Order: sequence, then structure tokens, then C-alpha cells
Amino acid sequence: MKIPNGHEIIHLFEQFSPKGLAMEGDKIGLQIGRLNKKVERIMIALDVLENVIDEAIEKNVQLIIAHHPIIYRPLKNLLTDTVQGKMIEKLVKHDIAVYAAHTNLDVAKGGVNDLLANALELQDAEVLVPTFDTKLKKLVVFVPASHAEVIRKVLGEAGAGFIGNYSHCSFSANGTGRFLPGENTNPFLGEAGRLEEVEEVRLETIVPEPLLKKTITAMIKAHPYEEVAYDVYPLENTGDVLGLGRIGKVPEMTLGEFAERVKTAFEVSNVRVVGDLSTKIKKVAVLGGDGNKYFMNAKFQGADVYVTGDIYYHTAHDAQMQGLNMIDPGHNVEKVMKKGLTATLQKMCQESGYTVEIFPSKVNTDPFQFV
Repeated sequence: MKIPNGHEIIHLFEQFSPKGLAMEGDKIGLQIGRLNKKVERIMIALDVLENVIDEAIEKNVQLIIAHHPIIYRPLKNLLTDTVQGKMIEKLVKHDIAVYAAHTNLDVAKGGVNDLLANALELQDAEVLVPTFDTKLKKLVVFVPASHAEVIRKVLGEAGAGFIGNYSHCSFSANGTGRFLPGENTNPFLGEAGRLEEVEEVRLETIVPEPLLKKTITAMIKAHPYEEVAYDVYPLENTGDVLGLGRIGKVPEMTLGEFAERVKTAFEVSNVRVVGDLSTKIKKVAVLGGDGNKYFMNAKFQGADVYVTGDIYYHTAHDAQMQGLNMIDPGHNVEKVMKKGLTATLQKMCQESGYTVEIFPSKVNTDPFQFV
């Protein structure tokens, strides 16, 4: 086990939530501080406000991973007698780095929108607004027959070989490998200066492009040869369709009953509802944050109700005219990402042999209250 630096943590995180998934112009990535330092404590936050920063200071945090960027609009100056300037000054003085993962975390498989759908117990959930087709690569590696099963297992555990709901998919063919070890080599089989023939297995599998480097690294580490022979081919077919929001099914219930489920799932005391509370609903769309402009996506895909935050007055009227029910539990329900991302990153760090403490912020950053 080792204490990782910030670059190693973010390298892991971006395998789960790559920057390439973000919407154009989104403010993501490292916003404050540095990553070339040891990181022993990481805090996961929805927002980076002054009370969140004070919590990080108190808990001796070196890195905050937040969903909402602390710097969203360009700064023309940095005045430390303003609230934002004071916040940034605190972070810099205490050497706390802030990394933002916004729409890329919304889109990512297992990210914000999947967490929201899971909280609502949606069945057969699919992407509501497709934004990204995962590119696939074909990875072919040649390995001595004695190690074929080991390499096959390593490839599967690294994320290769997923086709729909099937994992560890691969193909293999037997053949003869030939090589001539040169001077100053230490071959696994044969000897320097002598042409060698070896019974080998050609293993091939598919790999999502974001996992390609990780998969190749794991494969080379487990391979017995000094020099590993492998090929990577681009593919025309694509993998998972990723995007914003999710749409799925629930057991039939009234809109009023489902509104109660929303309140319980997201731990909120009130929700705003558009529609007749006695209406029967079965198909549900959910999109974290401000989902006003996507309500017609929900309608076109047959949703009976659309759950999203920050619903505008005129959007509610438009939805009514389209016969679409809506529920607004607030923007802050994206807080589900704090526990969800904590669990995901903890698992990834453990698998990588990193000793680091990761925990969710306990500060409530919802600016609204009902009276």
C-alpha cells in the first residue's frame, strides 16, 4: 500500500468520469491548487462554499472533489476582501486543491444520474438525452499457452470484453510464435542469440477507449514476456451510449404517491408538483440539476412524469400543455453524488493499493428552506 499523490488520484477518477464526457464549455478539472503532493484525505462535495472549505480545513483535507465548479464564470480579478476571494485565499493558504467534475460526472456510467435513478428505484433505466457514444478498440495480445488464462482474467478485470450485459468476452486461437532474443535480453523462454518457437495463444477482446491505457498497463504487468507483442485496432461499432438523465419504470402508482417516494428517496421535506396528483404513472424520467430544456425529451420517450430541479414557471405551463407531469425536488438532490462517489473512489483506490481516506462533506449547501 502507498500514499498516492494528487495526479494518481485524479488519474483513477478520470477513468470513471473522463473529461471527454463533459458538455462543451463546461468548467471542469483542477481549478485551484496543485496535484504534485501526497494526498491522504479527500473530501467529496456537491458545492464548494466557505463552510465546506472550513470543514475541509478542520479535517485536514488535501483534495476536494466537487460536482459544482467553484470557478464557473471567468475571474477578472482576485480580491481577498470579497467572499469568493476569501474562499480561494483560504484554499491556497491551506494547500487544498479543488477539482471539479460537473457534466462529465452527470453523464458517466454510475455517476449522478444513475445515482438519482437508483434512489428512485427505476427499473430498466436507460439514457434520457444521449450525448456520447463510447468508442471501442480491438486489443489483440500474443501470450504463451501457459499464461493465457491469467491474461484473459486480467483483461476482464480491467474492464475489457463487455458486450451488453456480458462481461469477460474474448476469442482465442492457438499458433506458433517465433522470436530471436538479442544481446542483453533475459527472455522468459529460450536464450539470447537462438531462434525460438513457442506454442502461443492469440487473445482478442474489445476495450472501451477510456479504459484502453489501464487495460494495456494491467496486461503488460501480468504478461511473462520482457517485450509484449500486442495490437490495437479501431472499430466502427460503438459501445455504451452515455448521456444526461435516465428514464425507467416503477410499479403503477398515483402522481401523489410517487411524489412521496421522491421526498423519501432524496431526503427532502417538500417538492413542487405539476399535474393532477391522482394521475397514474409508470414511466419516470429523471435528470439532475436544471433540466428545463430537456422536458420534451422526457415527453417524446413516453415519460408519465419528469423529475428535475429548478423548473421555470413557463416550462411548467408548457409541460402541462403537453400532458407531462413534473416534480421538482430541488437542485440540491444531486447531493447523492457525495456518498456514491465516495464509495466508487474508495473501491478504485483499494484496488490500486492506495492508502487514502475518502469521505463525503457533511455540510448542507442547499440555500433554500421552507417556512
